Amino acid sequence: MADTLLFQLVSPERLLVETQVTEVQIPAREGYIGVLPGHAPLLSELKAGGVLTYNAEGQQKTIAIFGGFVEVLPDRVRVLADSAQHKEEIDLAAAQVELKDATKEVENMLGGAADPAVALDQAMRAQAKVDAVTKH
Repeated sequence: MADTLLFQLVSPERLLVETQVTEVQIPAREGYIGVLPGHAPLLSELKAGGVLTYNAEGQQKTIAIFGGFVEVLPDRVRVLADSAQHKEEIDLAAAQVELKDATKEVENMLGGAADPAVALDQAMRAQAKVDAVTKH
């Protein structure tokens, strides 16, 4: 069994990652999936707003990811993300403002002022950005 696997992460805008990794932690819809070389094949939907981490060349890398799908094979992981951002690309102050605004929208849902699905999606995306920068 190999010590690494190929990790590819793409969004409609760009190829974000294509590298050999030793481990990937994926925010699936029903919880995190830890993938090591030789993992059993699977397909899963991604969480609407989550933090993906991977280990490459002895360093842990972090990406905020906003929905999509993942395919896991014994020698590779392919993530097709609706959208994603490297931790280094995220402006923490702006993300915190987005989170505050989105939280207000969620609170206003009860009065019918916002579309619940849109408000929750915005809140999860903003939370993923903040978590990517502050927790990883």
